[in-house]
Amino acid sequence: MDKLRGLCLCVCVVLIIVSAGDAQLSEDFYASTCPNVEDIVRQAIVTKLSETFITIPAVVRLFFHDCMVEGCDASVLIFSPNNDAERDAPDNISLAGDGFDAIIRAKQAVEAQCPGVVSCADVLAIAARDVVVLSGGPGYPVEKGRRDGKISLASRVEGRLPEPSFDLVQLNTIFARNNLTQTDMIALSGCHTVGFSHCNRFADRIYSFSPSNPVDPSLDPDYAQQLMQMCPRDVDPTIAINMDPSTPQTFDNVYYQNLASGRGLFTSDQILFNDPRSQPTVLDFAQNPGDFNGAFITAMIKLGRVGVKTGKNGEIRRDCSFFNS
Repeated sequence: MDKLRGLCLCVCVVLIIVSAGDAQLSEDFYASTCPNVEDIVRQAIVTKLSETFITIPAVVRLFFHDCMVEGCDASVLIFSPNNDAERDAPDNISLAGDGFDAIIRAKQAVEAQCPGVVSCADVLAIAARDVVVLSGGPGYPVEKGRRDGKISLASRVEGRLPEPSFDLVQLNTIFARNNLTQTDMIALSGCHTVGFSHCNRFADRIYSFSPSNPVDPSLDPDYAQQLMQMCPRDVDPTIAINMDPSTPQTFDNVYYQNLASGRGLFTSDQILFNDPRSQPTVLDFAQNPGDFNGAFITAMIKLGRVGVKTGKNGEIRRDCSFFNS
């Protein structure tokens, strides 16, 4: 009987260890180990935002690009002296340095109070929510418990991120790989309401759309002229412009109103309105900010679950730019 009791005790201990190692994400993951983590991150982001508004779109885009490639594991933050890490891929070179800086600062602030406890992946997820709220968007609870990934390769980025030229089928296909629906995709595209883009990402729409139509006919003519003025043919490649010409510093549903007026900057933006399969959702979001906010919250929570590493499947980086070993 004593042996049986001892065996049961061992099995129970093993089960507890396995359960802890395989723990899923939860909103109160750090309740006992770093209860103030969200306040710490928020203060760091507020400080960074006071220096530059670019913090807002830069952090949101960083979160999206991270999750869509290796999952939400902060692999996009890794620095490589050989320029072969995820951030060095062509699709990621345009990621703004202010986004990286914001997360590095937030992680340092967290480490000062809770060393070795909170992952860079969770810091990024919290910060992405915070910049949305700080620019007028909806708040939502952030699930936590992610581990930082141990793989970051530029070679694994191609084909995992949407391109500005994508049509609806291509957009749906790439999002569906991460269990995100068309509605999720349209809602996440709303992040472009505070986004910015370099001119070369859409130059073909205003200068070389087709032999018979140099300017994309789906563009509002006045908007096309504005784009030409801001992005002349010989423009400095470092120049970037707002993706939302109406309320570029406010996270709102005006992005969708712009699409209905032919003011979507990318082909992949405008197609959401032009394609009859997605137009009803765009019109709904344009007319009902509550519907957009609700769909956006759902989509961001789902995005934050993509490919997460938990338990022993990752690490807690001390420095977000480098693997621990």
